[in-house]
Amino acid sequence: MDNRAIAGILYETADLLEIDGQDSFRIRSYRTAAQAIEALPHQIADIISEPKKVLEVPGIGKGMLLNMQEILKEGRLALHAELLKKYRPSMLDLLKIQGLGPKTIALIWSAYQICDIEGVEKLAREGKIRILPRMGEKHEQKLLKAIEDYRRIGGRFLLDAAGQLADKLVAHLGQVPGIDKITPAGSLRRGRDTIGDLDVLVTGEACVDDACREKLVEHLIRFPGLMEIIAQGENKVSLRQRNGMQVDVRLLPPDSFGAALQYFTGSKGHNVALRQRALKMGFTLSEYSLARLDNEKPVAGSTEEEIYAKLKLDYIPPELRENQGEIEAAANHALPELISQHDILGDVHMHTVETDGRCTIEEMAEAARDRGYKYMAITDHSKNLAFANGLDDTRAAEHIKRIRTAGEKLDGIRIFAGIEVDILADGALDLSDSVLAEMDIVIASVHSHFNQDRAQMTDRFLKAVDNPNVSLIGHPTGRILLRRDAYQLDIDAILKASAKNKVAMELNSYPDRLDLNDFNLRLAKRHGVKIVINTDAHHTSHMEKIRYGVLQARRAWLTKDDVLNTRPAAQFAKAMKHAW
Repeated sequence: MDNRAIAGILYETADLLEIDGQDSFRIRSYRTAAQAIEALPHQIADIISEPKKVLEVPGIGKGMLLNMQEILKEGRLALHAELLKKYRPSMLDLLKIQGLGPKTIALIWSAYQICDIEGVEKLAREGKIRILPRMGEKHEQKLLKAIEDYRRIGGRFLLDAAGQLADKLVAHLGQVPGIDKITPAGSLRRGRDTIGDLDVLVTGEACVDDACREKLVEHLIRFPGLMEIIAQGENKVSLRQRNGMQVDVRLLPPDSFGAALQYFTGSKGHNVALRQRALKMGFTLSEYSLARLDNEKPVAGSTEEEIYAKLKLDYIPPELRENQGEIEAAANHALPELISQHDILGDVHMHTVETDGRCTIEEMAEAARDRGYKYMAITDHSKNLAFANGLDDTRAAEHIKRIRTAGEKLDGIRIFAGIEVDILADGALDLSDSVLAEMDIVIASVHSHFNQDRAQMTDRFLKAVDNPNVSLIGHPTGRILLRRDAYQLDIDAILKASAKNKVAMELNSYPDRLDLNDFNLRLAKRHGVKIVINTDAHHTSHMEKIRYGVLQARRAWLTKDDVLNTRPAAQFAKAMKHAW
């Protein structure tokens, strides 16, 4: 088990203990340990045999050490299993409903002995939730809406969760002799912001020789986290993981690998358009090959590149395969040279221990330098985020000095002094203009009053864009994937104002945001608005998430020229002062 899986068991145990009405200190110890394990840069399994090293991790005591040893040895935690037996696994599904915390779930259980989504929904429709202590009709209606939202997005997973699972599966299958290629396909390969099922294609001798294939399948079904085998055939094995994700592994002969990769990468619209083009040219395209219509003789199939070439198309990157004009562009040699992760020269949205981050200025800067960045920015929160220990004018001014001092001491990277300032309900900013003017970069973001109507929210952003100190707008639409929809706002009007004032828009790379999305990024490009791709890092380990932002930028057809933090430090600094 990796850190994420161990932390998941501890989080679930904490939630179940809270439902069970256990001591708050005990509950907190499980959550604290889970958070500590998630933040570790190395795997806890690698040091579990050295108890002293484990106990050096803040938040992990002797009792929690014993729990982790049990998890790693047995693959389970007895307490966790006992609580699941008492309350049934469906109780954990209730925790996925926004507004249903452990205390509310415990209240419902105590009153009605109901522990599943369908049962709670029935209670709410019958008006039986509102009569419980601390509830009411308004809370009941919100609960029904939350259940509706959950069903609408159910079965989807964040891009990083799917990517991490794919990486582990690739490593697991890579241990089998006779495999040449293992490639994730589907919406993960296209970089969609959320993922349904995970498709993985495998080719090599192990896929065509019966004895080897049998050994491969035996190894595959020992993949950690496997909950059930859904289907098992000669060339396909479908699994369901503990987190609910379905994984389809397809075993292919080498001469069909490219055709299958193209087919199972999709999208459906792209594939239909490509097959129609093939038919017009006298070919038939399937998951097995590109073949002639008249004699069914294959002419391509081992690689995607040869399939596109036979159809007289430039190779189309997976991120563009959404039937949004990419086939016409490929036919006319007009596909853009998409931005790559290598083009990013700096990450300029980062938080430190001064507010709600976990690392110091120096630690964040050194990690950025180690990634090869030429510059970075510290942009802690302003005072409106009290829970994040946000900065007021005095602390912000002092923080600027500390950032500049760190920049003078650290070689090899330029550190910009910045702030993520809150856009208040009326559009005013959370710090004085005099302090903001001292910043190298000012990210203006909304963190409150999410339910304003379209006109109010739009006006709020327009006022922020009009402030001469604002460099860019952070996570502009406020969506939290699989949890919260975007704000109601006129994005077109905001982008027009941003282009006029030369205020950039952020592409927040954190996988639960990916904000702006690909549609709005294309709209921003049409308006001439520049983009800054950031991670919103609260720990040095978060910087690697820049790759998810780059994926979204590629899906939006963005090039290096569309993104400001591909520019050298001096040019980027000018751009943050509206000199694009």
